[in-house]
Amino acid sequence: MNFLQKIVIVFIFLLISVTPNFVAQSYALSAAATTAITEWEMIWEEDPYQAAQNGAPSVDAAQWQSFSFEDSLPEKPTNIQSAWLRFQLPDYDFARPSLMISKLTAKDVSIFINNKLIYKSERNYPYNKNEILLSVSENEANQMVYILLHTDSDWLGLKKPIILGEDQALSKMFMKKDMLDVVIGGTLLLISLGMFLCFMFLNRSYLAGLSSLGAVIFCIALMILSLSTYLHTAYRDYGQVIYYMFDIGSNLLMPSLFIFFEKIFGRGPYGLITRFRKLQVVVSAVSILWLFASFISSEIKSSYILVTTISFGGTVVIGNILLFVCLIRFCLQKNKEAIIITTGFGFFALIGVLEIVWYFIKNMNYDLFFWKFGIFSFIAALVIILARRILQNYEQVVSYSKQLEVFNNELQRSEKMEIISQLAASVAHEVRNPLQVTRGFLQLLRETSINNKEKGFMVLAIDELDRASDIITDFLTFAKPQIEQTTILNVSEELRKIEGMLIPLANMQGGVLKVDTAADLYVHGNSSKLTQALINIIKNSIEAIDTGGSISIRAYLDDSNHVIINIRDNGEGMDEYDLKRLGEPYYSKKTKGTGLGLMVTFRIIEVMQGRVEFFSTKGIGTEAVIQIPSAKK
Repeated sequence: MNFLQKIVIVFIFLLISVTPNFVAQSYALSAAATTAITEWEMIWEEDPYQAAQNGAPSVDAAQWQSFSFEDSLPEKPTNIQSAWLRFQLPDYDFARPSLMISKLTAKDVSIFINNKLIYKSERNYPYNKNEILLSVSENEANQMVYILLHTDSDWLGLKKPIILGEDQALSKMFMKKDMLDVVIGGTLLLISLGMFLCFMFLNRSYLAGLSSLGAVIFCIALMILSLSTYLHTAYRDYGQVIYYMFDIGSNLLMPSLFIFFEKIFGRGPYGLITRFRKLQVVVSAVSILWLFASFISSEIKSSYILVTTISFGGTVVIGNILLFVCLIRFCLQKNKEAIIITTGFGFFALIGVLEIVWYFIKNMNYDLFFWKFGIFSFIAALVIILARRILQNYEQVVSYSKQLEVFNNELQRSEKMEIISQLAASVAHEVRNPLQVTRGFLQLLRETSINNKEKGFMVLAIDELDRASDIITDFLTFAKPQIEQTTILNVSEELRKIEGMLIPLANMQGGVLKVDTAADLYVHGNSSKLTQALINIIKNSIEAIDTGGSISIRAYLDDSNHVIINIRDNGEGMDEYDLKRLGEPYYSKKTKGTGLGLMVTFRIIEVMQGRVEFFSTKGIGTEAVIQIPSAKK
């Protein structure tokens, strides 16, 4: 199992384990003994600083407006940045009472009870979400709670009921309310960092796709974490850094995504993927520089927020449409990777586009939420695509290594055969003449000898000299296998001649020789050389069978216009080690074999531009397949 597959399994396991637990906890806590405050009043404040000192609004009390959690946020008047929100605490009987205020929209928040400031939060960055857990005392029952809200954006108010209950139960609810975002974002962050660490271990060919995918997941993790109210509440000192993580992530997301797509699918039709990727890189670089410049001037900051909001929304919508069109085109071409990624990306893009459109329809008074769930399918598709690419590359490397091993073995064999050929050519001629002279004198001595014992020794010596002469003949055939006189041979006729010669030998071995050949099979070659090569193979098959065995010879023309001669026996067979050594000189399983017969056979077939392959299973039999280019008569 490779690294990416482990990442996918861990990621899925975390989601499966966290989500049911989160739902169960939410259900248990919601069922606990709590009191919900569903109605409150609001009033706009023109002088928030004076009002904060007084702990009460400075405007006419008759201007209070009633709201409930089902109502939309009120539209803020022009040049008004602050508002008061009030509600009355009910009677309660809790050991340690607390208030949990959720979905409170404001940048700065101050809470007063009995004109006493009990909570204050001020931010130097435009984050307007608040989750507040506030302890109250028993003597504050039925008291009026005043909340002073301030913001630079267009919206102020409360979206959820206020919960009054036991501090312990509300603390658990408060801690786990936004933990799903933290878990998802943290998991994705760890996955992306793990991918970046792979740079030290993986081949360079994988780094481009892995780094771009890691960057995509990293950007999504930053965006999810930056939107978590829990982090802004628990780590107020780092709130500004957390807030601008979204800007960094959103500016880097689309370029990273297009780089990944470009590595997987290429430039795209008309180079659209590459062109948009270059545009995205420029836009992202300018946006990030603009972000840093916004810390210097408030005017730059205001223009930055306006322009980057539009540019981010526009690039997401246009980029998703462009990628979706390209993926549809690849899917029509039956590209499996495109089908996989289109499924995940289509689900994510649909949710993302709909939420962004709804965000602008609601005048940016909407929390992007559902895209976090759509992102799971998209990331899973990206990881699967990259894993497929790595596996394909690995299989290709394995295939190349096997081919290289075959080529290396062939090269070694070729070099070995060349050395043997040169040695055979130089020695055979010099040895054959002395052998013939020695044989002649031994014949003369045998004829003149009267001692029967001496005659027996001479006959034995002559037989061994003949055997040595046959070996030298094989050497010469191997050293100079070129077929000087070639004609167009009828393979069927050649096999019938060989059948007539070898049937008696097969019968003596207790076996049967069968020949099945198609008509009109022709090859270029020398009849005696081809006959020698075929006899060497068929004799080996005959010697390998026992009584009742059979040798079948079949010849036919294949689809690539090659004549195939298939020689199969049901003899003792060979193991893999013996198969690899077939054709090597002086390797033979026969008692008096030299291995030169098969070596000569290989050379003859090679000169005819053909090849020989052996297949064998120990105890089942051996099959020799000879392939020679066909010739037209």
